[in-house]
Amino acid sequence: MSVEVGQQAPDFTLYNTEQKEVSLKDLTSKSNVVVLFFPLAFTGVCTAELCSARDDISKYQKLNATIVAISVDSLFTLGKFREEQKLPFDLLSDFNKEVSRKYNSLYEDFPLFGLKGVTKRSAFVIDKQGQIKYAEILPDAGKVPNFAKIKETLEQLSS
Repeated sequence: MSVEVGQQAPDFTLYNTEQKEVSLKDLTSKSNVVVLFFPLAFTGVCTAELCSARDDISKYQKLNATIVAISVDSLFTLGKFREEQKLPFDLLSDFNKEVSRKYNSLYEDFPLFGLKGVTKRSAFVIDKQGQIKYAEILPDAGKVPNFAKIKETLEQLSS
């Protein structure tokens, strides 16, 4: 299934690190949403990616955007990662890989370590109507999303 700009974003409900359900529908009722899928907590590129979002959190807030980050890690692993990196946004566990599949953001065979079913690095901006306004699925897990384009999309939604 492809997920493209202009389409309705697939809805989801996942658990955050406080073991509370977070749904896309609830998030978009309040703000635009940046959904970041990332392969694995505690890895170099994932840490750099999420810390970049952390360091720019005030910019995202000014643009009326909520960030959530999703991986297939357990919510307990994500909780420790969030705590260590002082991430001010929800990390959501897609342990069953259902949401990653809906967003075409799952490696069936991850190129490293022979792992199967690892989240692909990708980014989506979803507006308050639940429509995808930006979509980037990275074929190379060593790259990070284009945060400048993500912010540019959010600026267009704010004007």
